[in-house]
Amino acid sequence: MKNSIYLIALFAASTVGLATSCSSDFLDETLTTQYSTDHFKTPSGLDELSIGTYQKLKFQFNYTWGIKAFNWGVDEFTDANNSGPEYNNYGETLNSTNTEVNSPIWDNYFSGIESANTMIANIPQYYGKSDSKYNTRLGEGYFFRGFYYYRLVQQYGGVPLKLQPSTGVETSFTRASEEACFAQIISDLEQAYNLLPTKVESTGKLTKWAAAHFLAAVHLARASELYSSWNKNYLSSDLDAVIKYGKEVVAACPLCPNYVDLWNYSKANDVNEKVSEVVLAAQFSDDQNTWGRYGNQMHLYYPSVYQDMSGTKRDISGDREFCYARSTNYTMDVFDRVNDSRFWKSFITCYGCNDSPGAPVWGATAITAGVCPSGVVANTKRFKGGQVATKYIVNNAGDSRYVKYGTAEADVLKNGVLDATHTFVRYFKDEKNSWLDAHGNEGYYGAQKRFVALSKYRDGYRIAIASQFGTRDAIIARSAEDALMIAEAYVRQGESHYDDALTYINMLRDRAGYSSGEDREVNVDGGQAYMNNPYSKDKGGGYSADGAIFSSENTYYESNNISATTESTKSSMHLNSVNDVYSSIVDSPIYQTLGCTTNAQKMLCFLLDERTRELCGESLR
Repeated sequence: MKNSIYLIALFAASTVGLATSCSSDFLDETLTTQYSTDHFKTPSGLDELSIGTYQKLKFQFNYTWGIKAFNWGVDEFTDANNSGPEYNNYGETLNSTNTEVNSPIWDNYFSGIESANTMIANIPQYYGKSDSKYNTRLGEGYFFRGFYYYRLVQQYGGVPLKLQPSTGVETSFTRASEEACFAQIISDLEQAYNLLPTKVESTGKLTKWAAAHFLAAVHLARASELYSSWNKNYLSSDLDAVIKYGKEVVAACPLCPNYVDLWNYSKANDVNEKVSEVVLAAQFSDDQNTWGRYGNQMHLYYPSVYQDMSGTKRDISGDREFCYARSTNYTMDVFDRVNDSRFWKSFITCYGCNDSPGAPVWGATAITAGVCPSGVVANTKRFKGGQVATKYIVNNAGDSRYVKYGTAEADVLKNGVLDATHTFVRYFKDEKNSWLDAHGNEGYYGAQKRFVALSKYRDGYRIAIASQFGTRDAIIARSAEDALMIAEAYVRQGESHYDDALTYINMLRDRAGYSSGEDREVNVDGGQAYMNNPYSKDKGGGYSADGAIFSSENTYYESNNISATTESTKSSMHLNSVNDVYSSIVDSPIYQTLGCTTNAQKMLCFLLDERTRELCGESLR
């Protein structure tokens, strides 16, 4: 899949006459290398069109629309250093006018649909049915059309259904109903399901299981309350279809043994990008010929700002902090942060020092005040390259260990002693629990650019500190979501099916628990790829040999205020019965806030909470 992009002209160029007064035999050159759409009436042309249409899968991860349209305005993330009031606060600029988000989504997905229409129309005519690739090519066409229409319906509701390739300029279209759009999407994906292979030789190519995954997703979407005005006749069959297709995907694409396997990125095109759980991913790499205008830019949007803290300079391992999405208090509180390893395998809580000369020093005033560690000398460095420079303490209200000290943004006393690091704390002593009110020295009411940042897109294999071009594949679908979709379908079928739902929720929760002997204070994310990156050679994390922003440490034990242990937490994560859902210590405050009182309400709320715990930041909210 990681081929150079074929530059194929979709329309023949107009012939331009060259007039001259110099000579009647002036050199007249004819362009002979440009394709017309007749090229798509050949097997090789259709193969190339298929490759070009795969490129549209990258669009969601290319630019700011990837965060604005897909992960702003949700409960998991909100305004960071770059704010989005139109999405996060439903501001006055949230409207139907063409914007830098609306237009590209519309244009790119309809462009993909046009290519798919050409494939569907031309493959039966010009691609030999005896060719081993015939079914695959036709299945790709149907998948792309169904998938891109699904993306459009998610954003706009009903859209024009254009099912034939254009032969000229068209300017008038009729908007189809949501019901008609869903019917067409399901029909196309069913065709793809019947045509695509179960296995492929090249990573990133479509399989039957990609079609099955999105059939499950589309049937579940149609069964939701969003379409209650017209979906009544589909509900029963839709939920059955979710279970059928979802189970097939879970069986064909087994979960990774450890949640961190999904994010253990060490270099482009390595084993981490070939794990069994990934059903479909947009293919990116370090091959600059494939980057195009944008590349994978998701690594830009989730980082917390670190470059303006003393001792931490921006480097490759820490990413460029465009800082568009700040994790919310809901996201911090929806995890059982003692027993659920997914939190610590999804978020960054430690940053390394890569600039010893710029690190802060122990001040004489603090020493005189008696708040410094015993034995420190005035004007000596509080930390140095290779050590932790900044840490985030993810604690709960009622923690009396921490108080703010002085005027510096991140100077904090822990048990009366000044922390050597820049320290950001959720709750200081005597602060009350709140999802909205001020507490601590990070987040919306502290410093909006300081927060516990998502690590899933971190990319230490980029070619330069300022490079926008990420090298990681971008996951579009993985079988863990199928397990959650199956569970949701069972919940929606009624209380007699709740135990069936628990079976699939437990697949994820059992994995999420710490294994016996597992090191809980180690951090693994894509920032570590700097260690294999030739552009970081002899430069630490990419800035200097002094160190790297990426840190292999986290604040698990300090945040949770517990002693070190290697005992398994899997039994604590396992749901033994529906009563564990109804009385969940983690979820009950959320039930109460949302007014969930019935068993059905609690089950669906728990399911949505579990989606955050498993899929946080993956543009699936």
